[in-house]
Amino acid sequence: MQADLVSRLEAGCSIVTPTRRLAAQLKRDYDLARFASGGKVWPAADILPLSAFVERAYSDALHSGLAAALPVLLAPAQEQALWEAVVRESGAGRDLLAVPETAALAREAWELSHAWCLAPRIAGFPLNEDGRAFREWSQRYAAVTGRERQTDAARLAGVVAPLLGSPEIRKPRALVRYGFDLVLPRQSALFDALAATGCEVTSARPAPRTGERGRLACADSSDEIRRAATWARARLEAGGARIGVVVPDLAKHRGAIQRIFGASMEPAYALPGTRHPVFPFNLSLGAPLASYPLVQCALLVLELAGRESAFDAVSRLLRSPFIGGAEAELSPRARLDSWLRARAEPALALDRLVALVARSGADCPDLARRLAALAEFRKARLFGGQAPSAWARAISEALALLGFPGERALDSGEFQTLGRWQAALAEFAGLDRILPRTGFADAAARLRRIAADTLFQPETPEVPIQVLGELEATGMEFDHLWVMGLSDESWPRGPRPNPFLPVELQRAAGVPQGSAAGMLALARRLTHEWLASAAEVVLSHPTRENDRELKPSPLIAGLHESALDLPRYRDFRDVVHVSRCMENREDAGAPPVRGAAPGGIAVIRDQAACPFRAVARHRLGAESLAAPHTGLNALERGTLAHGVLAGAWSRLRTRAGLAAISAAELDSLLAQAAEAAIAGVRRERPTVLAGRFVGIEKRRLVRLARDFLALEAERADFTVVATEDTRRIALGGLTLDARLDRVDETDDGRRIVIDYKTGEANPGAMLGERPDEPQLPLYVVGAEPDAVAAAFAQLRTGEMRFAALARDADLLPGVRALADSPYRDRHASWREALDAWRENLARIAAGFAAGDARVDPKRYPDACRYCDVKPFCRIYERIENPLDGDAG
Repeated sequence: MQADLVSRLEAGCSIVTPTRRLAAQLKRDYDLARFASGGKVWPAADILPLSAFVERAYSDALHSGLAAALPVLLAPAQEQALWEAVVRESGAGRDLLAVPETAALAREAWELSHAWCLAPRIAGFPLNEDGRAFREWSQRYAAVTGRERQTDAARLAGVVAPLLGSPEIRKPRALVRYGFDLVLPRQSALFDALAATGCEVTSARPAPRTGERGRLACADSSDEIRRAATWARARLEAGGARIGVVVPDLAKHRGAIQRIFGASMEPAYALPGTRHPVFPFNLSLGAPLASYPLVQCALLVLELAGRESAFDAVSRLLRSPFIGGAEAELSPRARLDSWLRARAEPALALDRLVALVARSGADCPDLARRLAALAEFRKARLFGGQAPSAWARAISEALALLGFPGERALDSGEFQTLGRWQAALAEFAGLDRILPRTGFADAAARLRRIAADTLFQPETPEVPIQVLGELEATGMEFDHLWVMGLSDESWPRGPRPNPFLPVELQRAAGVPQGSAAGMLALARRLTHEWLASAAEVVLSHPTRENDRELKPSPLIAGLHESALDLPRYRDFRDVVHVSRCMENREDAGAPPVRGAAPGGIAVIRDQAACPFRAVARHRLGAESLAAPHTGLNALERGTLAHGVLAGAWSRLRTRAGLAAISAAELDSLLAQAAEAAIAGVRRERPTVLAGRFVGIEKRRLVRLARDFLALEAERADFTVVATEDTRRIALGGLTLDARLDRVDETDDGRRIVIDYKTGEANPGAMLGERPDEPQLPLYVVGAEPDAVAAAFAQLRTGEMRFAALARDADLLPGVRALADSPYRDRHASWREALDAWRENLARIAAGFAAGDARVDPKRYPDACRYCDVKPFCRIYERIENPLDGDAG
């Protein structure tokens, strides 16, 4: 800190800054200067941001005899709520779909117009539709706040300025405005009012510094961040005390910077079981409070307590560590989540979730009890209209019922996040002044917006590396400074005029974001300041973004391009690779199978497609999680069609029975069969098969079955000898449990094995050394060796047919004998096909029984495209050309 500033502070001078971060740095500099001069104890320096100086003056007036004449200062959430009400109740706002967003933009225009004193000048400029709407809103907002004797942050300086002459308000004898790149008209008026009271107001900036300056071209933004992180670590290890990294678009790159800088500074931070370390860097821009996991959990509880919640949100809540019993019931809750995915709908109501949890049989008694208690609390307390303060109490009680914030001890960051959440809840409760009564849905939405609009970052100890936005670096000094992202497309930034204020007015007033010239002038000032703020300054830019080539900004193109010599720090991958002791071994075998094979017929289908898939799915239990779906999926529709036809043929039994039944009787029979099939599925998905949808689905099933039975009526006489018949098949050393859809027998004793298929049926899928559809050949070889046909019964509206391989041409309508079929070049006779099936299926079964686990897809990439064990077998690491979009 400059010596004259230290002397002036010792004499009682105050310093105001444009940012809180600069004020904190100056306080540290002052304390270090006093300590270096031998001081032991000294009064705290009066250094604070200008906004805090104004708030302090208002607080002094509020606690003095001036209080009776003061308007009440609205909190930010109250301002937003009032703007929303003004916009919503206006003629222009009634048709808006995004009232909160429009209100936030109008509030920004209000703040801009007061900061730049635009209101007196606006009458001289023509207004478009947006401008006229804002004029109406601002007039109504001013009238409401005037009537209620309220003010806001935008007008607070104007409220305080006339009161500065009062002795009740603390004023320094001298005040230094430090590091202001630009003094706005409203700020200037405040400083003038302060000077009128006899306070000496002066300006100061840090002394310019000289040293090494250079420009660095990087491959892309990720490479730029990695280089900056490496550079910052190297300067830190070399003894740098103040290291700055300025990122003009910090909000866009915040996540990447946090990740890359964290990996560079603390490589172990992402390892399982590692507690959150204290990084040697700090990001000036916080993240939305709603993005923190603890707050997300609280908001998920509110969503669940509403009308419906998306299943993904319910899933995250059930597995959250921030509700009661999360540690004790960790594994059972994970299993419950998997069970729910196969049975729940994409959107769940709380009562439905409580019923599902109760029916699941999951070992989660604490969770079940808490959800049931929340459901009862919802009925008792979360309906009707209440004041925001009453809703805040009810929300706190609802969270407590679910055991929020959990049973484990919170770390420092989580504890601070909890405190900020409670503060946000208190801000919401303060809306009583603006919003007398509202419903739960609106209350939850407002609280969610407060959390989303609140930028928060847990406090950390003082650290040497500061990552800043372009305006936050104003007035700060560094030993080393890196400024990134200075490409020709990004710097200077483009203008962003507020649409509710005339663009011509913003340009005439000199508002930087109102014009390209204003943004260029601002960028020039900031660039010049960066070059003078540290002994070492690196200005970098990416040379490519996606498929676009980028150049350096014209503001830095004149700097010589430097070649930084950066060290290479080894990460965990490097360490593991260097210390490797490789042993190559080909191991494609699992232990042999003993006894019955798990998985039934699906074992043979998966073993034929890929041996590793069969072992992974049926012996190791590897499978992807189900995804909740709307309505009925293809599997459920197939189950219903199977059930209807099985029910019908259990009554009809023969073709003669089908021919003898009247149309009305058949419709009645099919309706009963459809009702029984629906009842079976409805036990698992009661909300899907309910209401009018039951009748629609029932009529669809009756129509589908009637159309297929019309095809069956064209056949010669036959008898259905088995439906949904369970058989045990021994093959190749395996014992498999199989369920045959249907077995028919003609009057002359020939048997036909039939499998219903609601999708496209292809008889050729039954052939080959590794058949795609081995179930019918398995049924024939293992359960009905005397059968003379294996047939798919295709159940598709308008495409009813038998797709079969048959010995004789007179068995099924439209089916030729194998010897005359398109497949005769593969098997000349039915007997030859049977022999091939026995040989191939026995070999496939024997392979599974022996533990064959080779990664050997039958047809790559088709066999792998929808396989859910790809991450397990790592097929794309073995094959040179991975599937587009799947290699991830």
